[in-house]
Amino acid sequence: MSKVIGVILAGGSGDRFGSAKPKQFVDVLGRPVIEYTVDAFEQNEGIEEIVIVTREDYLSWVNEIVVRNAWRKVKHVVPGGKERYHSTLAAVELYSDDDLLIIHDAVRPLISQRIINDCIAALGKYNAVDVAVKSVDTIIQVDENECISSVPYRPMLRNGQTPQCFKLATLRHAYEVALQDPGFRTTDDCGVVVKYLPEEPVYVVAGEYRNIKLTNPEDLVVLKHYLQTR
Repeated sequence: MSKVIGVILAGGSGDRFGSAKPKQFVDVLGRPVIEYTVDAFEQNEGIEEIVIVTREDYLSWVNEIVVRNAWRKVKHVVPGGKERYHSTLAAVELYSDDDLLIIHDAVRPLISQRIINDCIAALGKYNAVDVAVKSVDTIIQVDENECISSVPYRPMLRNGQTPQCFKLATLRHAYEVALQDPGFRTTDDCGVVVKYLPEEPVYVVAGEYRNIKLTNPEDLVVLKHYLQTR
């Protein structure tokens, strides 16, 4: 029987954030950001297990907060790697090809139950699922001289979020092909499927504008507001 696994990626360094600790561990309203994120997956009825992929130097700390929060679904806390995809692959190696992975950034703590549920439902029909919202700004593409080379049609554009979700066999296959490419680079699991398994459709679940990614210190103001009012 396949299992539905929530994968929380918490291995980033957060250099751009400018804090003494990585942003996924920064306290917001008395709790580290990662706790809000894991709570959302712990509370979801469709998630059967959770794995947290984190930095080597935070493994003990994360294990401590797992115990403190009494999260019963967290079965693994494992180290990631230098690049984001190393963290994804660390989770992939823990499970079988029949399992379903719901991969989420630890620094998106406002993930809703609706999004998680829609992602799980979409995996009933598709092997790969992304989450995105409609672009509200005009997106421009520039050339090497910083001049506009094209202006894509905005109604067809989306801003990607997470979770990104997969039948594990599909994601494993995509990375097996990708890692044979000497020029392989990625920051996005769905992008690996799109590039290296072009015949595989990637369905897009509607995201939410409040499903923000904590990237800059200014984002803390928005995050605190949403947490106080939800």
